[in-house]
Amino acid sequence: MSDIIVRPYTRADIPELIQVQRECFPPPYPEEQLWTPGQLESHIEHFPEGALCAEIDGVVAGSCTSLIIAFDPDHPQHTWAEVADNGYIRTHNPGGDSLYGIDMAVRPAYRGRGVAKRMYQARFDLVRRLGLKRFLAAGRMPGYGAHAGTLSPEAYAQKVIAGELVDAVITPQLKAGLRPVSVLRDYIEDEESRNCALLLEWRNPDIDPS
Repeated sequence: MSDIIVRPYTRADIPELIQVQRECFPPPYPEEQLWTPGQLESHIEHFPEGALCAEIDGVVAGSCTSLIIAFDPDHPQHTWAEVADNGYIRTHNPGGDSLYGIDMAVRPAYRGRGVAKRMYQARFDLVRRLGLKRFLAAGRMPGYGAHAGTLSPEAYAQKVIAGELVDAVITPQLKAGLRPVSVLRDYIEDEESRNCALLLEWRNPDIDPS
């Protein structure tokens, strides 16, 4: 992973970031949910430390965006639109206690090279640097659609967590060190996931060493 550089993305990166989105999320993923120039500019404006991209040999291989929120573990249910302000992150709360990742994208040609792992590590480092309690991310469950006729989203998530099933999004997140919190229904419009996601967290060991 020594050739991967993770850095804040800038306005100059926006055309390439949009291309990353198109390559990572082809149909049937809704095109209207891909980043727009206005949303990317808003990320840079409101929380530049959380707007990151991974670069390999001068090429943007992936990107991820985060914001800070105040999280109530007793009431974890929410939607992507609520937490992400429909992708504009004007909900960013500098006084919050949790870093929340609203996307992760790695170009298909660069997968399997540790790009996502390096970006997750950059987020974990940011949590520790800012003294936050945790990192949160809600992973859509694209494999669930094939099992929706026989399994509830909760049962599907449990099988993925147990290693009985492999999910293209959830399994890598678990391998990155995230731990399950709760299934979120009606989290985001996504046919493959039947609109469901699994909320996961990484706790700051400086605050919660358990």
